[in-house]
Amino acid sequence: MRFLPLPLLLAIASAAAAQPADHAPVKAVADRQLTVSAPAGQGQLPVYLSADWSGPLPAVSRAVIVVHGTLRNADVYLRSAERARDAAAAPDTLLIVPQFLATTDIAAHHLPQETLRWSLEGWKAGEPAEGPAPLSSFDAFDAVLTRLADPHLFPALHDVVVAGHSAGAQVVQRYAVVGRGEAALTARNITVRYVVANPSSYLWFGEARPRPACPSFDHWKYGLRGAPSYVGDTGTLEDRFINRDVVYLLGALDTNPEHPFLDRSCAAEAQGETRFARGMLNMLYLEQRHPSQVRHRIFTIPGVGHDGERMFTSACGLAALFDRLGCTGF
Repeated sequence: MRFLPLPLLLAIASAAAAQPADHAPVKAVADRQLTVSAPAGQGQLPVYLSADWSGPLPAVSRAVIVVHGTLRNADVYLRSAERARDAAAAPDTLLIVPQFLATTDIAAHHLPQETLRWSLEGWKAGEPAEGPAPLSSFDAFDAVLTRLADPHLFPALHDVVVAGHSAGAQVVQRYAVVGRGEAALTARNITVRYVVANPSSYLWFGEARPRPACPSFDHWKYGLRGAPSYVGDTGTLEDRFINRDVVYLLGALDTNPEHPFLDRSCAAEAQGETRFARGMLNMLYLEQRHPSQVRHRIFTIPGVGHDGERMFTSACGLAALFDRLGCTGF
């Protein structure tokens, strides 16, 4: 057996350690696919489901969509969602965990070319996919919500929750601002709620920021300038957004200004120093712009830092996802 020289082994180990964790291919790929179609084209989105939705699901009254973080580890988020559902005793809930893969994942798992993939940052901001068509991750949310709006498949559905943690919360917050998929559900009197847990940054309106800003502070994804083509006309987005049901969950201990996955760009830093600070300041700003009009709610989860499962299985997490009692002020 031929052994590599020790200096070479050390160099390889050092290079692997230096590679950011989100650059590594995912360990598992979701076992179902959803066709996403839009004027830009078509592609297949991997998705985990807690029940087969190829036929009618008459017992399902609630659907909870949970979006993974920057590691794209949808399998981990599926297990967390299952634990939250079990803690809430909500067997009538369909869990949906989409997976926004990166190009590196396609090659590593030898996936079909029709599988949608984005850049490592692009999916978080609704940017066009790198293949097989320039579809936005917002188009993917539209496809999920359109399927849930089908009365033949979901005759008893009355509540839909779109939830994300960390990077997943980033894309959910932006979708809550610009997304169009809600309309098909509200037409059937199905309520839609967005749950935003510990994101690194938010889409802000206007030019005010809590901290000194840089020239890019108001560019997409931190502001509306240069928004992707999916967004279209931005004129009425803010008024619609403040009237949507949005719940923010902030870990009281998510206060590390040097967290490895914290967005430390100048545009993000203009929103506050830490995730907790950015969340509180964002809510304060909305309330100042729209006194007594904002429908949103914000809850601090004591004793929890940057931990998706502990956020969603907390009392306020269960209230936000499943309307369970136990969260003061919910």
